[in-house]
Amino acid sequence: MRSAFKWLLRLVFALALAAFVVGFWKREEIQRLMAVNSLFSEEKIVHNFSHMDEAFLTTDLPRGDSPTWELPYGPGFDLPDETDQWIEDRAVTSLLVMQDGAIRFEEYYLGTGPDDRRISWSVAKSYLSALFGILMAEGAISSLDDPVAQYAPELKGSAYDTATIRNVLNMASGVTFDEDYLDYNSDINRMGRVVALGGELDDFAASLQDSFVAPGETWQYVSIDTHVIGMVIRGATGRSVAELLTEKVIEPLGLERDGYYITDGAGVAFVLGGLNFTTRDFARFGQLILQGGERDGRQIVPADWIDTSTWPSAPTDPGEIGYGYQWWIPVGAHEGEFMARGIYGQYIYFDQPRGVLIVTTGADRKFRDPGVNELNVEMFRKIAQSL
Repeated sequence: MRSAFKWLLRLVFALALAAFVVGFWKREEIQRLMAVNSLFSEEKIVHNFSHMDEAFLTTDLPRGDSPTWELPYGPGFDLPDETDQWIEDRAVTSLLVMQDGAIRFEEYYLGTGPDDRRISWSVAKSYLSALFGILMAEGAISSLDDPVAQYAPELKGSAYDTATIRNVLNMASGVTFDEDYLDYNSDINRMGRVVALGGELDDFAASLQDSFVAPGETWQYVSIDTHVIGMVIRGATGRSVAELLTEKVIEPLGLERDGYYITDGAGVAFVLGGLNFTTRDFARFGQLILQGGERDGRQIVPADWIDTSTWPSAPTDPGEIGYGYQWWIPVGAHEGEFMARGIYGQYIYFDQPRGVLIVTTGADRKFRDPGVNELNVEMFRKIAQSL
């Protein structure tokens, strides 16, 4: 009896030791998973969105040696009467309004400040579009109608096997992908856990096997399509997206602070939503796009690519919001009105004829409620028209 008791104690001790060793060995992954599980909680979301490097692996995007692109302050103006209520309702954390290259309004809310590097979420997709246009002009990619598997052969035999670059730029790949952020087992949340636990998104993309329609037939927002664009870029150039974006976009912009990308376990940039910059630095990118990709006489992003990529070329339903090559075009948009948009209230809104640029960051946990995006666009239009 005594020997059996001793054996049981040894077993318990061994199991406890093993659990401790595994926990210590995997402590960073466990910490990241715990952080992800509380990322959007009401009491933590504002802090988390300014400190994503506390929850995820990251890679720096150095600002380089370019002189800072100074954004002068223009005359102030009165925001529309309902703006204060909208800011409160939508949990806006920053609002910056520019016209003709000058800041007309800038304010920060909910304890955030101008030095906070806020998560872009899907605003990052539009940055990738700009980079893609540069690489197309340089000849790294020969045609938008090339199959994605030509540049990313690991996608052969997957749901992306017959999709073209144009299809994924348009979010018209036809790949089955559940984008429900409120469903723990959705594809988008499974993908998030891959990133948190140090997995590889290339493997995740290649594992997708199901399609609901042939590529190019219809539009459905599928965030992993953007990762496939990143795979194409890496395959075409043999370089990382972070390195290319830094060299060709970030350094020429003259940012005020370094930025960073969230990465997966292989160090691959989370191109579909992992950029982190200050609000002013988001505005610098926006101003570059607003003025046709040129800064101080240097053409950074091809002007014809900006025109093409912000045109509603995707096969969206009539009367619904339009989509280009990783850019949104609001319902009823006039020429030169488009936007980059991310979950929880991240926007870069453009009204080119008025010379207006509006940047917002937010922590809006009700962003999926019916009509919220339309209300936001309506507010942006009112602000632009009030200048």
